[in-house]
Amino acid sequence: MSLDAIIAQAVARAVKELYGIDADASSVQISNTKKEFEGNLTVVVFPWVKAARKAPEAVGTEIGQWLVDNEPAVDSFNVIKGFLNIVIEPTFWTQVLRHIESTPDYGFKPVTDDSPLVMVEYSSPNTNKPLHLGHVRNNLLGYSLAEILKACGNRVVKTNIVNDRGIHICKSMLAWQKWGNGITPEQAGKKGDHLIGDFYVLFDKHYKSELDSLINSGMTKEEAEAASPLMQEARAMLRAWEEGDSEVRSLWAMMNRWVYDGFDATYRRMGVDFDKIYYESDTYLQGKELVLRGLEEGKMYRREDGSVWADLTPQGLDHKLLLRSDGTSVYMTQDIGTARLRYQDYPIDKMIYVVGNEQNYHFQVLALLLDRLGFKWGKDLVHFSYGMVELPEGKMKSREGTVVDADDLMNEMVSTARTVSAELGKLDGCTPEEIDAITETVGLGALKYFLLKVDPRKNMMFNPKESIDFNGNTGPFIQYTYARIRSVLRRAAEQGMDISDYTPVAPGQREITLIQRLADFPSVVSEAGASYSPALIANYVYELVKEYNQFYHDCSILREENPQVRSMRLALSDATARIIKRGMSLLGINVPERM
Repeated sequence: MSLDAIIAQAVARAVKELYGIDADASSVQISNTKKEFEGNLTVVVFPWVKAARKAPEAVGTEIGQWLVDNEPAVDSFNVIKGFLNIVIEPTFWTQVLRHIESTPDYGFKPVTDDSPLVMVEYSSPNTNKPLHLGHVRNNLLGYSLAEILKACGNRVVKTNIVNDRGIHICKSMLAWQKWGNGITPEQAGKKGDHLIGDFYVLFDKHYKSELDSLINSGMTKEEAEAASPLMQEARAMLRAWEEGDSEVRSLWAMMNRWVYDGFDATYRRMGVDFDKIYYESDTYLQGKELVLRGLEEGKMYRREDGSVWADLTPQGLDHKLLLRSDGTSVYMTQDIGTARLRYQDYPIDKMIYVVGNEQNYHFQVLALLLDRLGFKWGKDLVHFSYGMVELPEGKMKSREGTVVDADDLMNEMVSTARTVSAELGKLDGCTPEEIDAITETVGLGALKYFLLKVDPRKNMMFNPKESIDFNGNTGPFIQYTYARIRSVLRRAAEQGMDISDYTPVAPGQREITLIQRLADFPSVVSEAGASYSPALIANYVYELVKEYNQFYHDCSILREENPQVRSMRLALSDATARIIKRGMSLLGINVPERM
């Protein structure tokens, strides 16, 4: 049982005995005592003041004295207004440490067959370009959120919806058909997703040139866009695809296969995966069917040009296009079909979409439309809306080829990690194989940590150079501290030192502070799951590492002469390393045993 739980139960007993109040232990408000006050834990006593008919200070004093008299974990107390600050009996901290050490999955709740089933959708790439920096943040947030929700006791299904059809796909296909000369990824010496992305950029280049010519001939921009032969060809290709044209479908299947092979390689290196992948080409017809059913039932309406819309003005929104005049689907139609298919496939208790905040309106509309179509779970969907990633050079634009590809970014991070690590002498004595493994771990760890430590709802600036720093709030700083602890523990083992015989020892203040930080881990994991924030985990681990480094600086470990004190400090180091590794695993970050 955690220390917080022990104190909460004791406070509940005190309130019952002193005032006859039935207080549930889970309702007792406990937090770490602020640094400016004496104490380890603070209990808020205001909830019982009215029933006790006493001043807050009197209630706090009476509960505090009851705890001193009846709860062995409590050594002393002080009261400031309605806040009871509790000092934990020093030797009790060794019991807390032993509990942490002896609990294999400390901080994680068990997952059973009856646990809630949560589906998390993330990634959602288009098959007309490689994954880029924006996708990296999406994938890392989605994967981390799924791991945190599992740690909070949920069953989790990780899903991906691949946007493998639509006008943007046809642009790449048409460009390859016109100017590709039959080139393949093998012939080009490129990953398939990069090759197809090149043709997407090439289409836009020719399209802009065509528009300029038409505008120069006297057309308005709108007239030029409508008259563009290239765009007309792309739309004709989309119609042919939806009609099942064998030649177009064959080209589409071949080019998508190239892209999937490229995506898979990127996902593997990034360390993310999926339990189920859906494809828009399989789900858009279901959405189209639902929209047409809604039209028949009077829930949608058709305009004169044949397009189908939903009137959302009663909900304070506008009119939403669901089927174009030529009968082709839009993203919303696909998402309606995918949502129904998922609930048919899984008994989902909660559906979470990890999608950037530029799509806030989209998911607001999706929830309303699903509800209108009769799906009770529509209004309960969760849009995990996160901010955009920008570079010092500005925003990225796929059509103009100014994005930072995920593969190039990962290569750059690993290369920078190699350079910085070598300059600091952290690779001295390592074999080439060890250097490759360490720099891959450090480079990708730096990337992931930098993107995840920021509140996901905020826009952020990504600067690769700042992310690889062995000091400060960075992944490498945490990884290096973990490797340092593992080195200490290896040397202790080589010298035959015991890390278990420390029961009679009363820790000093530096050790107590570190133990209490470790004891906070379960509540941090729980809060991160409740608020959908991997940043809470990232910053908790950073604060833990800072606390350990202060302990390491102030307290001798291997040279400590008192064997029980030395054993306790080794056990504390071991527990810290385990929590660092466990916390970083929730972020999808590996930690090196040597560095």
